[in-house]
Order: sequence, then structure tokens, then C-alpha cells
Amino acid sequence: MYRSVASATPRGGLPTDSGGIPTDRGDYVVCLDQVPCWSDTEQRSSLGYDNEDPSYPNSYFSDPLTSSPGAESSSSSNGIVSRFPVDHEINSKIYLWRGNPWNLEVDAVVNSANESLDEAHSSPGLHAAAGPGLAEECATLGGCRTGMAKVTNAYDLPARKVIHTVGPKYAVKYHTAAENALSHCYRSCLELLIENELQSIAMGCIYTEAKNYPREPAAHVAIRTVRRFLEKQKDKIMAVVFCTTTSSDTEIYKRLLPLYFPRDRHEEEVAVLKLPADVGDENGETILDERKIRIKPLPVVTSSAPKPTTDVADLPVSDLGLTMRRNSSYLVSHLDPAFMSQIKDPDQRRKEQWEKAAQARNSFNCAKLLGFGDLGGPPLSAAEEYSLHSRYLAKANSLNLSEIAEMKIVYRGGVDSEGRPVMVVVGAHFLLRCLDLERFVLYVVKEFEPIMQKPYTIVYFHSAASLQLQPDLGWMRRLQQILGRKHQRNLHAIYVLHPTLGLKTAIFALQLFVDAVVWKKVVYVDRLLQLFRYVPREQLTIPDFVFQHDLEVNGGKGLIVDPRTKYVYHRP
Repeated sequence: MYRSVASATPRGGLPTDSGGIPTDRGDYVVCLDQVPCWSDTEQRSSLGYDNEDPSYPNSYFSDPLTSSPGAESSSSSNGIVSRFPVDHEINSKIYLWRGNPWNLEVDAVVNSANESLDEAHSSPGLHAAAGPGLAEECATLGGCRTGMAKVTNAYDLPARKVIHTVGPKYAVKYHTAAENALSHCYRSCLELLIENELQSIAMGCIYTEAKNYPREPAAHVAIRTVRRFLEKQKDKIMAVVFCTTTSSDTEIYKRLLPLYFPRDRHEEEVAVLKLPADVGDENGETILDERKIRIKPLPVVTSSAPKPTTDVADLPVSDLGLTMRRNSSYLVSHLDPAFMSQIKDPDQRRKEQWEKAAQARNSFNCAKLLGFGDLGGPPLSAAEEYSLHSRYLAKANSLNLSEIAEMKIVYRGGVDSEGRPVMVVVGAHFLLRCLDLERFVLYVVKEFEPIMQKPYTIVYFHSAASLQLQPDLGWMRRLQQILGRKHQRNLHAIYVLHPTLGLKTAIFALQLFVDAVVWKKVVYVDRLLQLFRYVPREQLTIPDFVFQHDLEVNGGKGLIVDPRTKYVYHRP
């Protein structure tokens, strides 16, 4: 589907003999009319299968259009209807280009990125070609979720816009989820194209080597998703260019395009035999029959069931309510009791919540009496904790919390001695008078989310923190509810450096009144060198005052010098 080049090398891709427009920097821009169209019959001979790349012989990539006469006649005789019939209008919008998409003069190009949309994990060479403005605008977008897409300006590229999307990671166990997420990537890009009133798009392989996605299954998803989308929106899109950068990907697309975009009756008949069994639904997504919602009709009414004989419209108002109640009972008698038992009356559920809250308010609050704060309120169910955590996480991801990050109250460390990730908390930086507690909770939820998916460790520096005002245990209980049960389950230990008597009393109260499981994981450490037995020194960023506090609290015996900070601390 592409022509090999004669002389010049365009920016970021292989050269082309179709002629390019040189730019001030020596790069080449390729116009869309210089790229061969899939339906262009003049290119059929040169784009066929008798003139392949010598490094990828035909024996390795079987020709989907090579079939025995018996097989073809069998498909015709069986009368199998093609799931992707010939559509010349759609075919005229499809192009295959060997090279990077940002060399093409189209309305939009697609960038395969990660969720943070940073330059290091974007399509190689895109940011260099677009200039620094692209990275600056990406930093303002707040990231992008897997399967979704966001649009920016194209800056120095010949395109008008760049559409950024995040491809999924692939695992055999969850291949269906990965296929549907990848399909949503391509569909989201095409939807953004239409929303921004653009008509042509160049799409590279969104599935990347780093995410372990098999090349050929991914190409099936990409091609069929574009086909299904064009079937619905072909009047709004002028061109879709599939861009490949390797011979392997190019050969895969050349073999699969005739299956989904057949150009004549022969290709359509062969595609019937060559297409996989599952080609997705009307959007190209994988179908799972066991996950379909099934709606069954009501059972057939037997002769023994009572039937209403009087028309409701003919009844006086005084008898209307009685009749409606009877009719309701008549219908309920035919509903599935197993299904109805799963639905709890919302009024009853709300009443139970009120009763729990009232009971908690009226009960003897020992913690509040001891000055630890209000620990009342009903406990949350697993579903309620999940919903609460999800709301806070969604809000945290939508906000700029950089002012909290600059306080260095909570930040990521390295790993502990057994390879578990470490989160560091500095108590002395927790300036209650200068801190918006609600925004701090949002920041904590956002920072803890990636590491608490598996076992992790917390290191808490209480050095000099006794001089600061601290939140009460009621606030700590609320924070723990927001973090949820995954935090409780995966937390390995909390190493507390330089604990005071007041802190130990507070933690004992947390064990009694809040959560014995989490707060019994606390390990008290009096000296830095004791802490280094659990978490190596090179895995921690330690504030200078912590070394100084360690020296003052533990005396000057057995002094040794920290090679990084030049502070001294004693040998255990």
C-alpha cells in the first residue's frame, strides 16, 4: 500500500517517492493526495501480494485473497452474508501510509500516550516535530484515561490538531477488556475529529510494544472499529490514514484491510471465509453473550389466576384505589421472587441508615469524652466506602493540588527492604493553621491510589511534630473511610520515627475506637539507624531537621556522619 522512496527522508518516517514539500528545517510534508487510496484501482497491482518486502516473504504472511476454488464456491453456495460488504464510498476514504502520521498534511494526527500525556511516553518523535508548545498544552489537560482521547493544537506540525489517546495494557486473562478499551481509543479519536469539525485523520498504531499488545489482534480491532464508525458517519469524514512505521505492521495491514474493506465481490467472498468468528458488535467491540442483559416476557397467565373483569375507567373514584391495588397484586404474583429479593426497599434502607446514625449519636461517646474527637456515626459498608473513595478520587484528579504537594507533608519514597513501595509522611510539615484539610484529603487520596493497589509501607517522621496542632481522631477515622478497605488490606506497616507519649496514646485510642487492624501495624522506631533496618537509607528523602532532632533526642554518643546531609547521628 505504500511506495518506497527514492531520495529524501521525511521527518520521523521513511522517505517517499511521492514527493514532499520541504520546510524551513529540511523536513518533508506529504499531502493527502500524494498517498495512495485503498480503492485506487491503479495501485492494485503494485499493492498486491506479488511484490512484497523481501525481508517479509509471502510464506510468512499468508495472502487472505488466496483461496481454493472449492472454498470460494462453497461460500457462495452456502449463501453466507458478508458482515463487511463492498462499499466503494467508504473505501475511497481509507489510506495506508508507511511513515509517521505527523508528516502528513491532514486535519488531525493521533498521538499514542500514557495517562499523564507526558512527552517521554508519547509517540517517538512527535513532540520534537511539534515543538515545545505541545508539551506545555498537554500539561494543562489533567491527563487522560485509558480508552479516552483529548485534543490539542498541532503547533509546528502540518496538521491542524493532535488527538491524544491512551491505549490499554494487554494481558491474556483480560484480553476482552483490552480489546474493548483499544476499540474505544479509535472511536474516541474519530468522535473528537467530528466534534472539532475536522474531516481527515492520520492514525498510527495506538497499541504499543511497551504495553505488550499483540500486533495482529490489535490491527483487527483498529480496522474493524474504523469500518463500523465510517458506516455511520461516512458523510462527515473525508479520509482515515492508517500509518505504520515497521515492515511487520505494514504487512499485517495489507493482509487485513481487504477483509474489512473489500474492494470487489471476490475480496468480499474470500473475507467471509477469512474473517475471525468474533468481529464485534455494531461499534466493533467484542461481544460476550454471558454479559448480555436478558429480558424475559412475563409467564403465560394460567386459567387459575384471577383476572380483573371491570374496566378501571368505568369505576367510581371510591373504588379506583382498591382496583389498582388488586391489579398490582395480580402482576406481582407473576414476578420472579428470586429477582425481587435482590432489591431492597429504598425507604427501608434509608430508615435503617437514620436509625444507625441516631443510635451512634445517642450512644456514650467515650472517645469524645477523652478529648480525641467525635468518633460517632454509623460504620460504612464496603459499597459505601467504595462509592466514597471513587467520588474523592474523581474530584482529586480534576483539581490542581500543587500547593499541597509543595508543603512536602506526603510524598513518595523508594521501596522498603522487601521491595514494597514507601509513602513518607512528615508530621512537622502538617501546619494545621495553614492547611485546607479538605484539599489535603483529596491530595492524600490521589497520591495513595497508585501504590495501595498492592502491599506498601508508610514511614511517619514525628520529629518535632509535637509542637504542631494535629487533627483529632474523628478526622483520622473519616480519612481512613475515604481511603477504603484496600488501604486496610494492603498496608504492611507504619514505621513511626521519634514517637512521643502523646502520639502513642493517640494511636492506642485509634486501635480502640477506629480500626484495630490498621493501627496495630504501627512499629515505633526511636533512632534513624533502626529505621534503616526496615527501609534502606538511599530509599528515603529525609528532611534535615529530622537528623538534627535524632541527634538532640538520642544524645551525642557514637556519632557518625550522614554522607549526604553532613548531619551526625549516633550508632545504635
